[in-house]
Amino acid sequence: MIKKYSDKELMKELKVDKKMLDRFKQIQKETIWEAGRLGRRTKKFKILGISGSARSKDNMAREDSNSEELLKRCLASFDKRICDTELLPLRDYHIEHCNACYSTANTQCHFYCSCYPKGTPLEDEMTKILYDKVLEADAIIFATPVNNYAMSTLMKTFIDRSISLDGSLKPADPNDPKNKELNKKHMRFVELTSNDDIPGSGMLKRFIGKAAGFIITGHEEGASLVLASLYMYLNGCGMVFPPFNYIYAMSSVCNSTYKDKEIVTSSCYDKQVKLLAQNLTQAVKLSRINKPTVWKYDAGVN
Repeated sequence: MIKKYSDKELMKELKVDKKMLDRFKQIQKETIWEAGRLGRRTKKFKILGISGSARSKDNMAREDSNSEELLKRCLASFDKRICDTELLPLRDYHIEHCNACYSTANTQCHFYCSCYPKGTPLEDEMTKILYDKVLEADAIIFATPVNNYAMSTLMKTFIDRSISLDGSLKPADPNDPKNKELNKKHMRFVELTSNDDIPGSGMLKRFIGKAAGFIITGHEEGASLVLASLYMYLNGCGMVFPPFNYIYAMSSVCNSTYKDKEIVTSSCYDKQVKLLAQNLTQAVKLSRINKPTVWKYDAGVN
Protein backbone atom coordinates (compact mmCIF):
# COMPACT_ATOMS: atom_id res chain seq x y z
CA MET A 1 0.00 0.00 0.00
CA ILE A 2 1.32 3.45 -0.97
CA LYS A 3 1.57 5.81 1.96
CA LYS A 4 0.34 9.32 1.26
CA TYR A 5 2.25 12.19 2.79
CA SER A 6 0.96 15.64 3.63
CA ASP A 7 2.81 18.68 2.31
CA LYS A 8 4.00 19.37 5.84
CA GLU A 9 5.43 15.87 6.18
CA LEU A 10 7.14 16.06 2.81
CA MET A 11 8.69 19.49 3.48
CA LYS A 12 10.03 18.21 6.79
CA GLU A 13 11.40 14.98 5.32
CA LEU A 14 12.93 16.66 2.27
CA LYS A 15 14.02 19.85 4.01
CA VAL A 16 12.50 22.06 1.29
CA ASP A 17 10.08 24.96 1.32
CA LYS A 18 6.59 24.96 -0.21
CA LYS A 19 7.83 26.56 -3.43
CA MET A 20 10.31 23.75 -4.10
CA LEU A 21 7.82 21.07 -3.09
CA ASP A 22 5.37 22.55 -5.59
CA ARG A 23 8.10 22.38 -8.25
CA PHE A 24 8.61 18.66 -7.54
CA LYS A 25 4.86 18.14 -7.80
CA GLN A 26 4.67 20.09 -11.05
CA ILE A 27 7.37 17.90 -12.63
CA GLN A 28 5.47 14.82 -11.46
CA LYS A 29 2.24 16.14 -12.97
CA GLU A 30 3.94 16.90 -16.29
CA THR A 31 5.60 13.47 -16.37
CA ILE A 32 2.26 11.72 -15.76
CA TRP A 33 0.90 13.69 -18.73
CA GLU A 34 3.95 12.65 -20.81
CA ALA A 35 3.43 9.00 -19.84
CA GLY A 36 -0.12 9.22 -21.10
CA ARG A 37 1.17 10.29 -24.50
CA LEU A 38 3.69 7.46 -24.89
CA GLY A 39 2.78 5.15 -27.73
CA ARG A 40 0.74 7.75 -29.60
CA ARG A 41 -0.53 5.87 -32.60
CA THR A 42 0.26 6.89 -36.15
CA LYS A 43 -1.55 4.98 -38.87
CA LYS A 44 1.66 3.32 -40.06
CA PHE A 45 4.21 1.58 -37.86
CA LYS A 46 7.42 3.58 -37.46
CA ILE A 47 10.54 1.39 -37.77
CA LEU A 48 13.97 2.85 -36.99
CA GLY A 49 17.20 1.25 -38.10
CA ILE A 50 20.12 2.58 -36.07
CA SER A 51 23.50 1.85 -37.62
CA GLY A 52 26.51 2.03 -35.31
CA SER A 53 29.11 1.45 -38.00
CA ALA A 54 31.78 4.06 -38.67
CA ARG A 55 32.64 2.49 -41.99
CA SER A 56 31.71 3.96 -45.37
CA LYS A 57 33.16 3.92 -48.87
CA ASP A 58 33.25 7.71 -48.56
CA ASN A 59 35.59 7.76 -45.55
CA MET A 60 38.97 6.30 -44.69
CA ALA A 61 37.81 2.67 -44.86
CA ARG A 62 36.80 3.07 -48.54
CA GLU A 63 34.26 0.29 -48.08
CA ASP A 64 30.64 0.25 -46.94
CA SER A 65 29.57 -1.33 -43.67
CA ASN A 66 28.57 -4.99 -43.51
CA SER A 67 26.16 -4.54 -40.60
CA GLU A 68 24.56 -1.56 -42.31
CA GLU A 69 24.16 -3.52 -45.53
CA LEU A 70 22.16 -6.18 -43.67
CA LEU A 71 20.21 -3.46 -41.88
CA LYS A 72 19.27 -1.85 -45.21
CA ARG A 73 18.07 -5.23 -46.51
CA CYS A 74 16.02 -5.73 -43.37
CA LEU A 75 14.40 -2.29 -43.60
CA ALA A 76 13.59 -2.97 -47.27
CA SER A 77 11.80 -6.18 -46.20
CA PHE A 78 9.11 -4.40 -44.18
CA ASP A 79 5.67 -4.12 -45.72
CA LYS A 80 5.58 -0.49 -46.88
CA ARG A 81 1.78 -0.54 -46.86
CA ILE A 82 1.79 -0.60 -43.05
CA CYS A 83 5.35 0.44 -42.11
CA ASP A 84 7.46 3.55 -42.53
CA THR A 85 11.17 2.85 -42.17
CA GLU A 86 14.12 5.16 -41.53
CA LEU A 87 17.84 4.49 -41.46
CA LEU A 88 19.93 6.48 -38.98
CA PRO A 89 23.69 6.08 -39.57
CA LEU A 90 25.16 7.38 -36.30
CA ARG A 91 28.39 8.43 -38.05
CA ASP A 92 26.36 11.18 -39.74
CA TYR A 93 25.35 12.73 -36.40
CA HIS A 94 27.32 14.75 -33.90
CA ILE A 95 26.86 12.98 -30.55
CA GLU A 96 28.80 14.10 -27.48
CA HIS A 97 29.86 11.62 -24.80
CA CYS A 98 27.81 10.99 -21.67
CA ASN A 99 29.09 12.79 -18.56
CA ALA A 100 27.76 10.08 -16.22
CA CYS A 101 25.64 12.50 -14.17
CA TYR A 102 23.20 9.68 -13.46
CA SER A 103 25.81 7.89 -11.36
CA THR A 104 25.99 10.77 -8.88
CA ALA A 105 22.20 10.97 -8.38
CA ASN A 106 19.36 9.55 -10.47
CA THR A 107 17.79 12.96 -10.90
CA GLN A 108 21.12 14.56 -11.85
CA CYS A 109 20.41 13.15 -15.34
CA HIS A 110 17.51 14.81 -17.16
CA PHE A 111 15.26 14.57 -20.18
CA TYR A 112 16.04 16.26 -22.38
CA CYS A 113 19.75 15.92 -21.53
CA SER A 114 20.78 18.96 -19.50
CA CYS A 115 24.48 18.52 -20.32
CA TYR A 116 23.74 19.43 -23.93
CA PRO A 117 20.47 21.38 -23.52
CA LYS A 118 17.95 21.33 -26.35
CA GLY A 119 17.50 24.67 -28.10
CA THR A 120 20.78 26.13 -26.83
CA PRO A 121 24.24 26.56 -28.42
CA LEU A 122 25.38 23.55 -26.35
CA GLU A 123 22.92 21.07 -27.87
CA ASP A 124 24.25 18.18 -29.93
CA GLU A 125 22.30 16.10 -32.43
CA MET A 126 21.40 13.46 -29.87
CA THR A 127 19.43 16.11 -27.99
CA LYS A 128 18.27 18.01 -31.06
CA ILE A 129 17.23 15.09 -33.30
CA LEU A 130 17.77 11.53 -32.11
CA TYR A 131 15.82 11.50 -28.83
CA ASP A 132 12.70 12.53 -30.71
CA LYS A 133 13.30 9.87 -33.37
CA VAL A 134 13.34 7.22 -30.64
CA LEU A 135 10.16 8.59 -29.05
CA GLU A 136 8.32 8.31 -32.38
CA ALA A 137 9.41 4.72 -33.10
CA ASP A 138 7.32 1.57 -32.70
CA ALA A 139 10.34 -0.69 -33.26
CA ILE A 140 14.09 -0.12 -33.33
CA ILE A 141 16.74 -2.30 -34.97
CA PHE A 142 20.22 -1.82 -33.53
CA ALA A 143 22.93 -2.78 -36.04
CA THR A 144 26.58 -2.77 -35.02
CA PRO A 145 29.84 -4.41 -35.96
CA VAL A 146 31.88 -6.17 -33.30
CA ASN A 147 34.87 -4.00 -32.35
CA ASN A 148 37.31 -5.71 -30.00
CA TYR A 149 34.60 -8.00 -28.55
CA ALA A 150 32.23 -5.06 -27.95
CA MET A 151 29.70 -2.93 -29.79
CA SER A 152 31.07 -0.07 -31.86
CA THR A 153 32.15 3.19 -30.26
CA LEU A 154 29.32 5.02 -32.04
CA MET A 155 26.69 2.58 -30.78
CA LYS A 156 28.10 2.66 -27.25
CA THR A 157 27.99 6.47 -27.22
CA PHE A 158 24.37 6.37 -28.41
CA ILE A 159 23.46 3.79 -25.76
CA ASP A 160 25.22 5.77 -23.01
CA ARG A 161 23.41 8.98 -23.98
CA SER A 162 20.07 7.16 -24.13
CA ILE A 163 20.15 7.04 -20.31
CA SER A 164 18.23 10.33 -20.53
CA LEU A 165 15.35 8.36 -22.07
CA ASP A 166 15.48 5.70 -19.37
CA GLY A 167 13.70 7.25 -16.42
CA SER A 168 15.06 10.78 -16.33
CA LEU A 169 12.85 13.73 -15.40
CA LYS A 170 12.95 17.49 -15.90
CA PRO A 171 15.44 19.34 -13.71
CA ALA A 172 14.18 20.62 -10.38
CA ASP A 173 16.01 23.90 -11.03
CA PRO A 174 16.25 24.69 -14.77
CA ASN A 175 18.71 27.51 -13.99
CA ASP A 176 21.01 25.17 -12.07
CA PRO A 177 20.19 21.65 -13.32
CA LYS A 178 23.29 20.09 -11.75
CA ASN A 179 22.52 21.22 -8.20
CA LYS A 180 23.33 17.84 -6.69
CA GLU A 181 21.90 18.46 -3.21
CA LEU A 182 18.60 19.63 -4.66
CA ASN A 183 18.51 16.71 -7.10
CA LYS A 184 19.03 14.26 -4.24
CA LYS A 185 15.98 15.77 -2.54
CA HIS A 186 14.05 15.47 -5.79
CA MET A 187 14.97 11.78 -5.96
CA ARG A 188 13.82 11.29 -2.38
CA PHE A 189 10.50 12.92 -3.34
CA VAL A 190 10.16 10.36 -6.15
CA GLU A 191 10.90 7.52 -3.74
CA LEU A 192 8.22 8.72 -1.33
CA THR A 193 5.43 9.62 -3.76
CA SER A 194 5.71 7.42 -6.87
CA ASN A 195 2.99 4.87 -7.53
CA ASP A 196 3.70 1.94 -9.87
CA ASP A 197 0.04 1.99 -10.93
CA ILE A 198 0.24 5.63 -12.07
CA PRO A 199 2.63 5.80 -15.05
CA GLY A 200 4.85 8.85 -14.86
CA SER A 201 4.42 9.39 -11.14
CA GLY A 202 8.05 8.35 -10.74
CA MET A 203 10.87 7.73 -13.19
CA LEU A 204 9.59 7.46 -16.78
CA LYS A 205 11.08 4.81 -19.08
CA ARG A 206 10.54 6.16 -22.59
CA PHE A 207 11.71 3.04 -24.45
CA ILE A 208 8.87 1.11 -22.84
CA GLY A 209 6.82 -1.10 -25.14
CA LYS A 210 8.98 -0.51 -28.23
CA ALA A 211 10.03 -3.69 -30.07
CA ALA A 212 13.78 -4.33 -30.36
CA GLY A 213 15.76 -6.13 -33.05
CA PHE A 214 19.52 -6.64 -33.44
CA ILE A 215 21.95 -7.16 -36.31
CA ILE A 216 25.56 -7.83 -35.33
CA THR A 217 28.43 -8.57 -37.67
CA GLY A 218 32.03 -9.47 -37.01
CA HIS A 219 35.22 -11.12 -38.17
CA GLU A 220 35.44 -13.43 -35.16
CA GLU A 221 33.80 -14.19 -31.80
CA GLY A 222 32.26 -11.29 -29.86
CA ALA A 223 28.69 -11.14 -31.20
CA SER A 224 27.28 -12.94 -28.17
CA LEU A 225 28.99 -10.47 -25.83
CA VAL A 226 27.54 -7.51 -27.76
CA LEU A 227 24.09 -9.07 -27.86
CA ALA A 228 24.11 -9.85 -24.14
CA SER A 229 25.11 -6.28 -23.30
CA LEU A 230 22.39 -4.76 -25.49
CA TYR A 231 19.78 -7.24 -24.23
CA MET A 232 20.45 -6.53 -20.58
CA TYR A 233 20.39 -2.76 -20.92
CA LEU A 234 17.42 -2.43 -23.29
CA ASN A 235 15.33 -4.97 -21.40
CA GLY A 236 15.83 -2.81 -18.32
CA CYS A 237 14.65 0.15 -20.39
CA GLY A 238 11.36 -1.65 -21.04
CA MET A 239 11.79 -2.68 -24.66
CA VAL A 240 9.87 -5.71 -25.96
CA PHE A 241 11.91 -8.64 -27.30
CA PRO A 242 9.93 -10.83 -29.69
CA PRO A 243 11.21 -14.34 -30.46
CA PHE A 244 13.92 -14.58 -33.11
CA ASN A 245 14.75 -10.89 -32.95
CA TYR A 246 18.44 -10.99 -33.73
CA ILE A 247 20.90 -11.91 -36.46
CA TYR A 248 24.58 -12.26 -36.07
CA ALA A 249 26.65 -12.74 -39.17
CA MET A 250 30.21 -13.85 -38.59
CA SER A 251 33.20 -14.54 -40.80
CA SER A 252 36.10 -16.61 -39.51
CA VAL A 253 39.44 -15.94 -37.88
CA CYS A 254 40.84 -18.45 -40.36
CA ASN A 255 40.15 -15.97 -43.19
CA SER A 256 41.74 -12.59 -43.80
CA THR A 257 39.42 -9.65 -43.15
CA TYR A 258 39.23 -8.74 -46.85
CA LYS A 259 37.15 -11.91 -47.29
CA ASP A 260 34.57 -10.84 -44.69
CA LYS A 261 32.22 -8.89 -46.94
CA GLU A 262 31.52 -11.76 -49.34
CA ILE A 263 30.77 -14.08 -46.40
CA VAL A 264 28.90 -11.75 -44.05
CA THR A 265 26.71 -10.06 -46.65
CA SER A 266 26.05 -13.20 -48.68
CA SER A 267 22.60 -14.42 -49.65
CA CYS A 268 22.87 -16.74 -46.65
CA TYR A 269 21.24 -13.97 -44.58
CA ASP A 270 18.52 -12.89 -47.04
CA LYS A 271 15.90 -15.05 -45.38
CA GLN A 272 17.07 -14.02 -41.90
CA VAL A 273 16.57 -10.29 -42.52
CA LYS A 274 13.09 -10.91 -43.97
CA LEU A 275 12.06 -13.00 -40.98
CA LEU A 276 13.43 -10.36 -38.59
CA ALA A 277 11.25 -7.74 -40.32
CA GLN A 278 8.21 -10.02 -40.06
CA ASN A 279 8.78 -10.78 -36.38
CA LEU A 280 9.21 -7.12 -35.47
CA THR A 281 6.06 -6.21 -37.40
CA GLN A 282 4.17 -8.87 -35.47
CA ALA A 283 5.59 -7.55 -32.19
CA VAL A 284 4.37 -4.03 -33.01
CA LYS A 285 0.90 -5.35 -33.89
CA LEU A 286 0.71 -7.10 -30.52
CA SER A 287 2.11 -4.09 -28.67
CA ARG A 288 -0.54 -1.81 -30.13
CA ILE A 289 -3.27 -3.81 -28.45
CA ASN A 290 -2.39 -2.08 -25.17
CA LYS A 291 -0.71 1.14 -24.11
CA PRO A 292 3.04 0.69 -23.56
CA THR A 293 2.60 1.63 -19.90
CA VAL A 294 0.77 -1.66 -19.31
CA TRP A 295 4.24 -3.02 -18.45
CA LYS A 296 5.08 -2.60 -14.76
CA TYR A 297 8.35 -1.53 -13.16
CA ASP A 298 9.42 0.03 -9.90
CA ALA A 299 8.90 3.73 -10.60
CA GLY A 300 10.62 4.80 -7.40
CA VAL A 301 14.09 3.66 -8.49
CA ASN A 302 16.09 3.73 -11.70
